[in-house]
Amino acid sequence: MTKQILVVEDESDIREIISYNLTQAGLEPVSAADGETALQKAEELAPDLIILDLMLPGIDGLEVCRLLKQSDSLRHIPVLMLTAKADEVDRIVGLELGADDYLTKPFSPRELVLRVKSILRRGQSAQEGDDDTPSMITAGSLSIDPDGHEAANSGIVLQLTATEFKLLLTLVQRRGRVQSRDELLNVVWGYQHSGYGRTVDTHVRRLREKLGEAADWIETVRGVGYRFRKDTD
Repeated sequence: MTKQILVVEDESDIREIISYNLTQAGLEPVSAADGETALQKAEELAPDLIILDLMLPGIDGLEVCRLLKQSDSLRHIPVLMLTAKADEVDRIVGLELGADDYLTKPFSPRELVLRVKSILRRGQSAQEGDDDTPSMITAGSLSIDPDGHEAANSGIVLQLTATEFKLLLTLVQRRGRVQSRDELLNVVWGYQHSGYGRTVDTHVRRLREKLGEAADWIETVRGVGYRFRKDTD
């Protein structure tokens, strides 16, 4: 089935370029020019992914992202943000609200399509699981079900995005070993690109918040990356 992508962008020329390139890549784009329309179409269509510009008339992109991630029926939809280079604060806030990735304007349409496909593969692999992955993984009070795409701490299910789940699964599977930011970008996000270490940092911080008392099990190794403690076995 063709994957449907909701493109939320108020500039018609950019919207058309994105839609054209998505179509050429075998995807099905639908468009929205403002935040209110984006929320309506997300509710109506439940697209496979949302490309979300932050600078929108009316309801801005950050608020759209917040409302999407607060909705039980929409929070599972991955979000790829489009930001201006100078909007680092907004970019960080967007990631903390639950966006899966971002691109800065101006961007390469080819890079955009690669990011979209990477996010879609991430969600698909999480749903399908991996034949080599155990049916259930435990680490201290944490239990992770790769097939069911669900993680729990002390029996309480964690509300994780697809990216957060894969990040946690990767760290736990490699517990005791330091994972560099570049390695995590490659394994979790599915691409190699320097300069996006802040994306990893923001997702780790958000994951720690959701882990509660287990947050300290993810250790920061200064100048290198992150490690899940081995003594949680």
